[in-house]
Amino acid sequence: MTTPRENLLNVFRHKRPEWLPVVGHCDPYNQPSREGMAPALAAALGEVHWSDESTVKYSRHLGLDIMDWFGMPAARVTRRQVTVECRTEGDVTTCVWHTPAGDLREVSQVCRDPTGAVSSNWTEHLVKGPQDLPALAAIFEDEVIERDPQGIERTRQRRRLIGDDGLLLGTMAGTPLGMMFRVYSGVATLAYLWADAPEALRDCFAVMEANHMRQLAVGLQSDIDVVVGVDDTSTTAISPAMFEACNLALTDARADAAHAAGKLYFHHSCGLIRDLLPLYRRTRMDAVHAFTVPPIGNVTVAEGRQRLGERIVIVAGDGQLAGPMDDRAAVRENIRRMIAEAAPGDHFVLGVTAYPNRTMEQTEFVVDCCREFGGPRPDRSRHDQ
Repeated sequence: MTTPRENLLNVFRHKRPEWLPVVGHCDPYNQPSREGMAPALAAALGEVHWSDESTVKYSRHLGLDIMDWFGMPAARVTRRQVTVECRTEGDVTTCVWHTPAGDLREVSQVCRDPTGAVSSNWTEHLVKGPQDLPALAAIFEDEVIERDPQGIERTRQRRRLIGDDGLLLGTMAGTPLGMMFRVYSGVATLAYLWADAPEALRDCFAVMEANHMRQLAVGLQSDIDVVVGVDDTSTTAISPAMFEACNLALTDARADAAHAAGKLYFHHSCGLIRDLLPLYRRTRMDAVHAFTVPPIGNVTVAEGRQRLGERIVIVAGDGQLAGPMDDRAAVRENIRRMIAEAAPGDHFVLGVTAYPNRTMEQTEFVVDCCREFGGPRPDRSRHDQ
């Protein structure tokens, strides 16, 4: 009997899977409502944290395949000269970074949903203008990256926990361009830097990516199956020309390193990516992860398949839990259409992410529709742990 792990890997070998892989995801923001949740699952999930076992437990409860968003604890990062002072008042944290090239300040705020879901956003970024780029580069230059035996062992234990039920995803920083708009500068400042300080910006990017590649080299020594560059790419923040200028060779370098270590490389793109797909096609990435369909995204699976060609896999969210669910027939039809667009299924994985505004009954309805049109997993029923 084909295991879920082998069935998933067959998709990335461009073989037709025995059933459509449907994978679960759960994190502090994307977690299911406790309304109507089985007490055993509620107890198992507890308080959800990044890189904990929540995705494994959520997926097994629903009878889903596993793609566990784990991280890369194999790489330990320490600093030599740079120091950070942080002060937290309520949900607001202010940090001042002291670097050899000057000080930088950032402010972040935790956002709490009544359901218990939690996210964090920057209200002040480290980089306010070109004068801050040397200090940002100094942060990355200062870091010492080493192999962490405890992180290696944690990764090995998680791989054992997943077993033949799926894949372990080692997440890493996105491209320097993506990290700049999302974390370090914000969109407006990045636009200014791109226009008025392009050489200084590129020099900073080069330092950042050298750091990222050192971390990747260590992470690849662990038992992860997949490297995921968490870029959150979207044309709401960057243009295709910007991505082309900065990220094609960079993406290939990451993918080549992953492939040399026997791993897959995914580019996480949960934004508006229709016009970026022809550029992705030119890279050696194995999959577009978090491919976002309408109404949140701007490209269907059918068009995405055409734009990406016959090599890159689409790992897409089903999208139905994010939208209205009053019309169950319409929800069912949307899932049917999406899966039909992915036929014969040899380049497609479907994700069911937990949503805090959705009950487990609604989530299970979506899972049932996915199985109805994608085929049931032959080896395990729902609620097996």
